[in-house]
Amino acid sequence: METQAIRFYHRGQVQQVTGAAITRTVLQYLREDARCTGTKEGCAEGDCGACTVVIGELRDDGELALKAVNACIQLLPTLDGKALITVEDLRQADGTLHPVQQAMVDCHGSQCGFCTPGFVMSLWALYQQHAPAGTAPGRQAVRDALTGNLCRCTGYRPIIEAGERMMSLPAPHASRLDPKAIAAKLATLRRADTFHYRDESGAWFHAPRSVSAFAGIKAAQPGIRILAGSTDVGLWVTKQFRELGDLLYVGHVEELQRLQTRDGVIEIGAAVSLERAYAALTAAHPELEELWKRFASLPIRNAGTLGGNIANGSPIGDSMPALIALGAEVVLQHGERQRLLPLEDLYVAYQKTAMRDGEFVAALRVPQAGPSHFRTYKLSKRFDEDISAVCAAFGIDLDHGLVTAARIAYGGMAATPKRASHAEAALLGQPWNEAAVQTAMAALARDYAPLTDMRASASYRARGAANLLYRFWLETREGALPAAAVNVRAAQAGAATMPA
Repeated sequence: METQAIRFYHRGQVQQVTGAAITRTVLQYLREDARCTGTKEGCAEGDCGACTVVIGELRDDGELALKAVNACIQLLPTLDGKALITVEDLRQADGTLHPVQQAMVDCHGSQCGFCTPGFVMSLWALYQQHAPAGTAPGRQAVRDALTGNLCRCTGYRPIIEAGERMMSLPAPHASRLDPKAIAAKLATLRRADTFHYRDESGAWFHAPRSVSAFAGIKAAQPGIRILAGSTDVGLWVTKQFRELGDLLYVGHVEELQRLQTRDGVIEIGAAVSLERAYAALTAAHPELEELWKRFASLPIRNAGTLGGNIANGSPIGDSMPALIALGAEVVLQHGERQRLLPLEDLYVAYQKTAMRDGEFVAALRVPQAGPSHFRTYKLSKRFDEDISAVCAAFGIDLDHGLVTAARIAYGGMAATPKRASHAEAALLGQPWNEAAVQTAMAALARDYAPLTDMRASASYRARGAANLLYRFWLETREGALPAAAVNVRAAQAGAATMPA
């Protein structure tokens, strides 16, 4: 097996890289090798957005898909076959600023300027989404696109106004950023088989194109580290300076990128991004919208995968409580064999799963039909882009006012994402009323013994978890307000409808 060069499109031409460590980040490459210093390092953990760049990937239909990501935690070999677009690419050949940049100037959206390139790239990705139809994004769409960008100076208002104004400015001239031209270049870089790259330390990066090749490598090397979106593993490199050994990348496996609905089940491949996965889940379960938009940030959701979030098994991962409450199942694969497991049974201890040696998460199966009443809630110090102190999900079925089924799950309350079996038992067969809910709230003390940490105290978590169950009852009892009236995002957008 011979090593191959990392090939990607950047600055108008195909770049080839050899010799770089498999853990070298895209940001390190840009600033130290390519000398493109417009992209900044602020946090080195995908939190501040100063390093935001846009990645272009060739879709199956031959079109170019663009997404904003954090360069500080993306590993360089994952660029193979893709396009890398940075702030240096935006200014046109005649020196004219791109409409996104001009709007930032006109609206006074920059002060110290350190964060500005990241904001510009997030807005450019949004601009490209709206350019084909010539439509302007609404204020909430601009806010959503910027959830991964922090600014210490402007207070955000002028930046948001720039996002609203950018589509009204003259369109850019033809440039090397033409999507069709980039797609044509990427078509020449597409590999038919597994990409193998070896760095000077002897570590290998493998990027198979088929699930059978992926499973074969994993079965032959059970201990090999699987890499998905780098949103967690990237921090092991930038913050913990860990040696990762060989890496097995899911991002090029076509079968693992499939997202389909059949026989009443939403099937989500392990390589499907969080953004795509939540869009599909929210179409079937609209109650997930607020959790979707509050999950990390758009660049993190663009890079991270739902399969990675599940396999990670973090007790504070936001996906698991909702998926458990919906009755999701995980598809585990070893070689050519697959098995199904209820998602709640995947987690056996702190960051320990029921996966066997050589096994990996291949897909997730989520029922398309939900319970009679379903809600998710998140408690965190910041509203956007923050890790949960408590994440809760509730699903109940009612028959003539009686609870016939209950699925309650929490994150941040135990060493694993966990169902509240005692609280569920307290509700079954009972009227959906305040007395039953108060009994279930008390039963939560037998389900969980939360810890105190930097995000919340044990007492806050316990009280917050109980109060969220009470809130769920308030929102779903007979005569309750419509869901839109208590949805924070809907209220922010002015879409809440209050009864007369």
